[in-house]
Amino acid sequence: MSWQPEVDDLRRRQKLALNLGGPDKVARHRANGKMTVRERLDAILDPGSFQEIGSISGFPTYDADGNLTDFTPANVLCGHARIDGRTVCVTGDDFTVRGGANDGGLREKFAMAETQARRWRVPLIRLVDGTGGGGSVKHLETIGRTYLPDVPVFTEVMDALSEIPVVALGLGSVAGMGAARVCASHYSMMVRGTSQLFAAGPPVVARAGQEVTKEELGGSSIHAKSGTIDDECATEAEAFERARRFLSYLPSSSYELPPRAEPKTPSQAKIDALINAIPRDARKVYRMRPILEAVLDEGSFFEIGKAWGKSVITGLGRLDGWPVAILASDPYHYGGAWTSDSCRKAIRLVDLAQTFHLPVVHMVDIPGFLIGKEAEAGGIMRYGTQAIGAVRQSTVPWCAIIVRKVFGMAGLTQRNGSPAFMRYAWPSAQWGSLPIAGGVQAAYRAEIEAAADPDAHRAAIETRLERLQSPLRTAEAFGVEEVIDPRDTRDVLCRFANMAAPLRQAGRPGFGYRP
Repeated sequence: MSWQPEVDDLRRRQKLALNLGGPDKVARHRANGKMTVRERLDAILDPGSFQEIGSISGFPTYDADGNLTDFTPANVLCGHARIDGRTVCVTGDDFTVRGGANDGGLREKFAMAETQARRWRVPLIRLVDGTGGGGSVKHLETIGRTYLPDVPVFTEVMDALSEIPVVALGLGSVAGMGAARVCASHYSMMVRGTSQLFAAGPPVVARAGQEVTKEELGGSSIHAKSGTIDDECATEAEAFERARRFLSYLPSSSYELPPRAEPKTPSQAKIDALINAIPRDARKVYRMRPILEAVLDEGSFFEIGKAWGKSVITGLGRLDGWPVAILASDPYHYGGAWTSDSCRKAIRLVDLAQTFHLPVVHMVDIPGFLIGKEAEAGGIMRYGTQAIGAVRQSTVPWCAIIVRKVFGMAGLTQRNGSPAFMRYAWPSAQWGSLPIAGGVQAAYRAEIEAAADPDAHRAAIETRLERLQSPLRTAEAFGVEEVIDPRDTRDVLCRFANMAAPLRQAGRPGFGYRP
């Protein structure tokens, strides 16, 4: 009366599924410097935690008597697992089966894999390698017809961004739907040399008259610099480590709050160095990242998107153990002026904070939006206005530390729309509707041109006005709430984080995440 024969049959099919696309294709895959999908799952997940769903879904071959003779698994693996002890859902494309194309998979399995995490309110990890649910023209001969492009599950893919953390790793040549699955995430990575991403690959592009290699068309360095993806990694192992670390700052879903970690105070030497961090000469640059390292918990700064929108630094960090989102200026690029790409990058950070209830720390040094012919042609005011709108829509607790400049319309991004807002200025702060250097020439043009020595007269006016620019003068009129010793910055930020913690409210945000 035992059901052992059926269990044995099940185990046989599961064992056949472990062969993936077969020894030859697995060997070719590894020869290209890539792990197999099951090796990737073992590398990114907690050991032994993967519980597969659809382990024997695929394409069996039977003999005339109905006996199983061969089995090719579906090229999408999915299941529940744990990362650092926390439940996640994971999907992995198997490039060894039809290059990850739709005709090597099962649509039902792909659709379910994309929706599981949202149903259970846990993070989703995508290991994308191939078209990842997209099509292949060879499939047309199999089904005997063509079809209208329609992926109903993609609506749920987009909706998930407002509810659960989604991390996507492009681990091979990904195109079409696979490329969209990489981009439709909160954090995306590619691996240098082995990953490429494109709307359509080189053969299709060649038919349009452009001969390019995969790397020339969609290499990781191209997309890391354009903002198509967030980061470029040297190895798959580095990508897995960054994925795990990114998730450590976030809740399992927007219906929970981000977890607190053990506080780690930076060295006193780092904190003391803040008094000298900003040069007295406003024309000289300084490094913002050491400032962030001095005010955040030791080793907690996790930068996102370093290769694009470089005048803005974005990332995650911790203050007294509490996770926060970081928005900061980098004067080494355009003096910190916000470019079109910087605006797009800031919007992504603000949306991430709003979705997962992260207070924002903004280290401000904004001389304005980038000016000039190229900036105007790049739509700076369109993207700049979008950035202002996104910041002002945000309602999470927000603390601005004005380290140097706040000028023009871009200066409006110093604060969001939250009543839980704090603002402090360093003695090095400068602000106004226009920088004095440019504003004097516009406001005093006639007087300057009539002077015997126009350059000397302009310099004298600038000197006179600069005396009025001290933040202490503004503080006297309560135009800024408080001017602080830079060495006190970590203390006020930790106080902010602790005051913000009980104000955070779990739940889906009032507006959707913009990928």
